[in-house]
Amino acid sequence: MAERSTAAVDVADNSGKEPLTAQADKATADGADRSQETAERTTPDTDGAPTGTEPAIVTPELHSGHKLARRYRLEECITRLDGFSSWRAVDEKLRRAVGVHILPADHPRARSVLAAARSAALLGDPRFVMVLDAVEENDLVYVVHEWLPDAEELTTLLALGPMEPHDAYQLVDQVSQAMAAAHREGLAHLRLTPGAVLRTSTGQYRIRGLAVNAALRGITAERPQRTDTEAIGALLYAALTQRWPYESQAHGLAGLPKGVGLLPPDQVKAGIHRGLSELAMRALVNDGATASRQEPPCTTPEELVRAVAAMPRIRRPETTFASPDEYRRTGYASGGYGPPGVRPGQGSAQPVPLPPPPLESRLGRALKWTASALLIAALGLGSWQIADQVIDRDKKQGTEQEKSITGDEKNTKKSQAGARTGKPVAIQHARDFDPFGQDPSEKPLEIGKAHDGDAGTYWYTDVYATSDFGRLKRGLGVMLDLGSVQQIGSANVSFIGTTSVELLTAPEGTAVQPTDFAQFSKAAEASGTNVALTPRKPVRSRYVLVWLTNLPSDPGGFRGKVTEIKITS
Repeated sequence: MAERSTAAVDVADNSGKEPLTAQADKATADGADRSQETAERTTPDTDGAPTGTEPAIVTPELHSGHKLARRYRLEECITRLDGFSSWRAVDEKLRRAVGVHILPADHPRARSVLAAARSAALLGDPRFVMVLDAVEENDLVYVVHEWLPDAEELTTLLALGPMEPHDAYQLVDQVSQAMAAAHREGLAHLRLTPGAVLRTSTGQYRIRGLAVNAALRGITAERPQRTDTEAIGALLYAALTQRWPYESQAHGLAGLPKGVGLLPPDQVKAGIHRGLSELAMRALVNDGATASRQEPPCTTPEELVRAVAAMPRIRRPETTFASPDEYRRTGYASGGYGPPGVRPGQGSAQPVPLPPPPLESRLGRALKWTASALLIAALGLGSWQIADQVIDRDKKQGTEQEKSITGDEKNTKKSQAGARTGKPVAIQHARDFDPFGQDPSEKPLEIGKAHDGDAGTYWYTDVYATSDFGRLKRGLGVMLDLGSVQQIGSANVSFIGTTSVELLTAPEGTAVQPTDFAQFSKAAEASGTNVALTPRKPVRSRYVLVWLTNLPSDPGGFRGKVTEIKITS
């Protein structure tokens, strides 16, 4: 833990200066983040450039095809500035794309970059692009991190236009929670720009460059929590307005008009969600704007998380489907689309008379009707002979049927009592259940996201070396308390990635939350990304366990992610 605390980069005295976010934006106005790694490709980044007190640094002469540690093959140089370079590379051992930052071992910031990378790697939070390796060898220091080919930069998304309220809400919610978790471990970002935020194909936001990007550029802050909070506010402001909340343009976004100050988003653009507009201003710490609305500023990511949680949840807009066009036939007489006999551009037309059916068709139809009539007559005669026998038999069986009615009614009631209704069953409480692990809990603070009704959030496990939990345990799950004994008709579970899962239930008479795996019995099992776990026979229980047995692959290993659990009776 001592090593982790050093990764929060050195603290410098910036008192009396404008917010660090504004400084960084003005310094990088000519080259906002545009690529998978940074904005500049080979354009100099004035952020953290030598101030005259540092000697000029020569970037190592590297080229495409160069290998590091006989493993990482460099493919494309993304950034080359101030003595370091960033590359897209290939890990030939694991056959996957990675990103690599490289700088000379004698670089004045080499030690701080190594410390920052190693501390960020220890965090192990999937909301951040993970550091995979941090090495010093052959007079070079290099940091290897994940590469997400299916993710898009926030810079790219904002170039398409402002975000919908739900998307902007998800952005500030996920990013603020991630940064709050990082600061609890003593880690700061300090360069949280649109180029540092990625959105994956599943709608999850990932943050790259935690601690490392600032260390590479020598960026420090007296109040790192406030700096990162302001940066989150700037991201939300840009998402709502498609403008950067300072006078200078940056990251491909136009700035605010000069001389008007920091206007609230809902005064910059009409129709912006009022709650999100106020939240952006609270994060940007504009006292004039926040005071007028009686809301205190948010100066830490933790405060911002609480402010987001206090807002009414903004749901995803329901998909609307256009009504299908009225079905139209193609008529031979019309020569086009439309009712028969009507040409395009004509209001109406006389109906076209049809020729009479051929003689053979009429004769065949008459023969069919005749055969049908004879068959019906034969059946009628036979039925009269059978009728008397049936009536006598029914009289004899009548008494026996009356005796069995009472028993049948009882069986019907029992059958109806066990029938599945499909009605939702409320989940009163959930907790992670890890009876075979060294630590009895795993990601307990995120467990509510497994049943919050929002498919954009999820509870996740730790990263394991193999899909069967690194052969360390039999499984891991989410235990649900339904508040009282309920009929369990089905459990619908959604995952990110194909996952094997079992549905287990405690005995109906269990009144205390189980602590032993042996107290549960298996009711169903399945594998997939959206599974319906339906017991073979009706089950009644208060405690239900969604038990993961095999995990999908994830960058760096294998990890389970549960987006939503719904129980029906």
